[in-house]
Amino acid sequence: MSAINRMDNPVCPASPDEATLADAEVLECPYPTYSLLREQAPVFQDPRTGIWVITRYEDLRMVCLDTERFSNHRPSNDHAKLTGNARKAYELFLEKGWVPGESLAARDDPEHKQMRAIFDAAFRPKRIKALDGEVKVLAYELINAFIDDGHCNFVKQFAVPLPLIIICRQMGATEEDIWQIKAWTDAWYRGRGFDLSEAEVIWATEMEIQAQHYFQPIFERLRRAPDGTLLSDLVNTPVPGWGRTLSDNELHAEMMQDTFVGGSETTTNALSAGIMLLARNPGVWEQLKADPDKHLRTFCEEVVRLESPVQGLTRTAKTDITLHGVTIPKGAVIDARFAAGNRDPAQFERPDDVELERRNAASHLGYSSGTHYCLGAPLARRELYWGFKAFIDNVEDFRLTPGRNDLRHYPNYGLRALNELHIEFTVRADRRSVG
Repeated sequence: MSAINRMDNPVCPASPDEATLADAEVLECPYPTYSLLREQAPVFQDPRTGIWVITRYEDLRMVCLDTERFSNHRPSNDHAKLTGNARKAYELFLEKGWVPGESLAARDDPEHKQMRAIFDAAFRPKRIKALDGEVKVLAYELINAFIDDGHCNFVKQFAVPLPLIIICRQMGATEEDIWQIKAWTDAWYRGRGFDLSEAEVIWATEMEIQAQHYFQPIFERLRRAPDGTLLSDLVNTPVPGWGRTLSDNELHAEMMQDTFVGGSETTTNALSAGIMLLARNPGVWEQLKADPDKHLRTFCEEVVRLESPVQGLTRTAKTDITLHGVTIPKGAVIDARFAAGNRDPAQFERPDDVELERRNAASHLGYSSGTHYCLGAPLARRELYWGFKAFIDNVEDFRLTPGRNDLRHYPNYGLRALNELHIEFTVRADRRSVG
């Protein structure tokens, strides 16, 4: 079934007994399943994975804020307990690369607070604000590269390079290598799907090891000669209370998980989702185009709310937890399904609609909440704003290119990413060729 038909005719389980999220066709359009679970099974154990799924907004906020009962620790970091394909991947890292250490996102306090201090310093508001002009100029340059063609693959020609080039500049990578880095980040999240074969896991692991060998010399160079970049700060700043800087293993985990996947893939997916939403909602496009100064920031929040580039993140129960009459046992893996909470009618009126007048649009959980609130959110918001602004300033009207799109997403449990997005457009007579 094509993605267009799947969006029009999504999987709609009749009851929680028929529900699962570990299915590519469900994930292609998960919103009916989310709705069912919110209403009938807000604490749901997925029969295919055993993971406990939480879907209501108020409960998700509680999970994010309650660090006494919910841990960010991930079982994949318990190396001695790994079996099967996970064990094979671990042994491959030992043999050829660096076993990724615990990332910032996978730590609890006090280690999380201590480690986050160096990230807070590296991502300090003054530094991120200074990137604003750089993001703006790059957005218009990327648009200028294809605007005269009258068509583009928006994912490849704009949504991927905008955030990836920005993060490459801060992480010591060259812009000429963005497509190699993109291949590594693709492999990282594809390698974390369900029901992967041994060959698929080995391929994804070897791709990550390639990335490690690309960045290791950069770490070593920055230790010898700090250069004031974001990565230089992360490499050379001692972690408070640790008496040391981050190890190579920890740096490699941060580079792949939190920096390049978290710092580029999510914005790429939001940019693509935003253009898809505008194509499906021409009235919203006209309203946005008529007054971007009034509506654009809310539109950026609505994109993240509605399409949730990060659909959910896991927690581990530190004790038995009873919620809505259901007991989640100690040690269970919990999926905090932010995408479901972001369409909760108890929090958002007309939750499935793009509403440019929505007053609480920014209260979505697309960047998580609490102590693990996304460090990169301020930069992501700048990239979304200037990405869409450059598009509005140059495009009079557009449509999805007939016969070129299936609108399929990569079948991934955690991330929502369009494969491609072909559009054709007419150019504004008063288009802005520079930012």
